Amino acid sequence: MPSFIDAIDVKRKMYFELENTPYYCLDAEVSTPTARGGQTLVHLKMRNLLTRAVFDKTFKAGEKFKEPDLDTAEASYLYSDADGSYFLDQSTFETVTLPADKLGGALDFLLEGAILQLDKFNGNPIGIQLPAQVELAVSYTEPATRGDTAAGAVTKPAKLETGLEIRVPFYIKEGDKVKVNTETREFAGRA
Repeated sequence: MPSFIDAIDVKRKMYFELENTPYYCLDAEVSTPTARGGQTLVHLKMRNLLTRAVFDKTFKAGEKFKEPDLDTAEASYLYSDADGSYFLDQSTFETVTLPADKLGGALDFLLEGAILQLDKFNGNPIGIQLPAQVELAVSYTEPATRGDTAAGAVTKPAKLETGLEIRVPFYIKEGDKVKVNTETREFAGRA
């Protein structure tokens, strides 16, 4: 028998199932009424793990959600083509294909052989979890010029080996490895 979660117990970064679909809670806010007899409401900002859509919804505190049958497996990125992106499940050694709409912008951070987490719902792959930071080489950036810091221009655009463009400090040059935050898509340091 599946276990249930009360809406009032759903917290940030929790997973829950609603109408046979898994969700991830991005933010939760409880509003308690001031009038007697009013209902406590729970406002959730949530991500549909199948479609990647993000939306807000309000529930009564007593509503119940099923705990989703979610599983994660370690996988390595193989390659992408017109049919999708291919990953090798490290526990079963099966090749898993995910269409582009299940990946969002994750391809901007993936290099062949990269290890990541593969999300499965009811045994079927539904998406991936990237590490918090990835290391990528700078394939193109303008050389730093003298006086850049005096003018206040302490960053410059750089194109990384995956095609992702970010802003980096002026001292970064072509060939340098940099750390990139996968959530904010910003420079996080030298690798």
